[in-house]
Order: sequence, then structure tokens, then C-alpha cells
Amino acid sequence: MAHIGKLPTFQRLVTDHNEKGQAILSKKIDFDVPIDTKINNGDFPFMLSYTTTDFPVDMNNDKDIDAYKAKISEAPGLVQSSGTVLRAVDFAPGKTCAMHRTVSLDYGIVMIGDIELVLDSGEKKAMKSGDICIQRGTMHAWRNMSETEWARMLFVLQPSKPLERGGEKMEEELADMTGVRAST
Repeated sequence: MAHIGKLPTFQRLVTDHNEKGQAILSKKIDFDVPIDTKINNGDFPFMLSYTTTDFPVDMNNDKDIDAYKAKISEAPGLVQSSGTVLRAVDFAPGKTCAMHRTVSLDYGIVMIGDIELVLDSGEKKAMKSGDICIQRGTMHAWRNMSETEWARMLFVLQPSKPLERGGEKMEEELADMTGVRAST
């Protein structure tokens, strides 16, 4: 848990409606996002900010909030096969996550620091705060380019139809991502 305090904390604000139909902040979910430090010995803490179990999302009677709350104690895999995942990930200085693939369309946004996108072809691209990667089911890894400072990315993961390239079905590959469950 060495990363706690190294990067600024953030709030997760979830809106709702009052009995008059006016917008309010929901009191059903804490503003603080739980931190899972079991990923690769704490080198890549996950913060599951929100997840849905269906798409389009059913917000009637707070079904989406109830679905998220059920996932707080047992987070889904990287991808929720019938819904969406919003997750922040912190990266320890100089660390590279395992090369992996998900069956999903992901938006990865660098929030803090400098991250290098590493593709299995050997291609690499440096990303700075504010840069966005549209990850389309390819084998990839992320590397914190700083040897001294933590970095943070925000990911929105959406399931996709199975992808085929050159007659080969591309399936989820998590390699040695210690502490990461297979997608659900």
C-alpha cells in the first residue's frame, strides 16, 4: 500500500433524483473509491469507480447502484461481459504491467504522469496526462515511464463481440496479472 498518499485521492460522485425529480447527489454510494492493492504485490492498485451488469443500463429503482454495490466486495474481472467498467489504476514507478488482452473496447486516459503503451508487435508510444488510447482487443501492456513518480490511468471498458483476425479467434489473455480475475 505504499502508493497511498503518493497520488491525490479523488471522489466518485453519483447523481440521483429526489422525490420531485430534481437532480441530487446519491447518498447510496460513498464518494471515496475502494482501493484494491492485491494486484501484482501492490504495484498496480485498482480503484473500481463504477460497474454495470447490463447495457443499456437499467437505472430504474437503482438497479445499477445495487449491481455496483454487489461488486465492491468482489470486483469483476477486467471486463464485465454484459455491462461496463470504470476503473482507475495506479502504476508504481518504473513498473510495466503484464502483456494482456481483453475482449472489449477500452478507453484508457492518462490522468497523472507519463505512460508508455507497449504493443506485442514491439511498437511503443509515449503518452502524457490527458492522452487517450482506444484499445481494441489487442495484446498490450502499460509502463510507467518515471523511475521515481507514480502514474494513474482511468479506463472505461466495454465488452465487445468476439474478435477474429486472420481466421484466429482473439480471446482474453491475462498472462501473469497476479490478483486479477478473469472477466465475468
